[in-house]
Amino acid sequence: MIGPILALAATATVPSPPLPPSPAASAPVISAALTDTTVQVKSDFRGARIVLYGAVFDAAAKPSDVVVLVRGPEQPVRLTRKQKVVGLWLNSRPVVFRGAPGFYRAASNRPLEDIANFGTLRRLGAGVDHLPINAPAEQHIETRYGVRDVVVSSLGPDYYDWRRAVVRLKEKAGLYHEDGRGVRFVDRGLFRAEIALPTGAPTGVYRAEILLFQDGKPVSSRARTLTVEKVGVERALYVWAHDRPWSYGLAAMAFALAAGWAASAAFRRD
Repeated sequence: MIGPILALAATATVPSPPLPPSPAASAPVISAALTDTTVQVKSDFRGARIVLYGAVFDAAAKPSDVVVLVRGPEQPVRLTRKQKVVGLWLNSRPVVFRGAPGFYRAASNRPLEDIANFGTLRRLGAGVDHLPINAPAEQHIETRYGVRDVVVSSLGPDYYDWRRAVVRLKEKAGLYHEDGRGVRFVDRGLFRAEIALPTGAPTGVYRAEILLFQDGKPVSSRARTLTVEKVGVERALYVWAHDRPWSYGLAAMAFALAAGWAASAAFRRD
């Protein structure tokens, strides 16, 4: 019985490893990088331009769209409106919007509305019109039909006017921008975009989200970070003012008093 068993063992074959998936079956992937990941703000800062470059890897070679969304640190926005009271123009009660990025830029290889539908753009916050900006102090929860709680704004229809005012002010300062031709394909699958930071760009950590769209749907994404920070004397004063506001305020007041006294003394001598 030993012979037949050895013969069977000798003729047995080892199963071959499974073949890798074909390139056509691989999912599309996007990759991107920034030329600079840190921007230093000095007293002579006049803005900066950061170049983002990347590539689309798609074995199926389907038509693709690239959207780049850059968000800066969130900053509350306080607005008032002039209203006439008893013949006098007075400022209304302020409305404070929160959740608004201090900097926002949306760039794409063609207009966003040609890339995806309204619901997709709203869900991704892609485009100035789809940024999630709200005024929480003006909101309350109501129970409707006895079963559903909904968030209602006391601003009513005026909410859109207030929101448009926020966007308009940011756009005027160069902090919000949407460019339907801001992404350029320089070769097959290779693309390039520029991020222009104005002089008033807030300091902090920025997030750049790069999205690959096919057939109107996001199929791949990458995220990169950019840090804008003050350096030198500006950095020291910034840290002092935020970490020790009382001592900074007293020092500023003492400096102002000393400067005023020195100026008055100089004029008295003249």
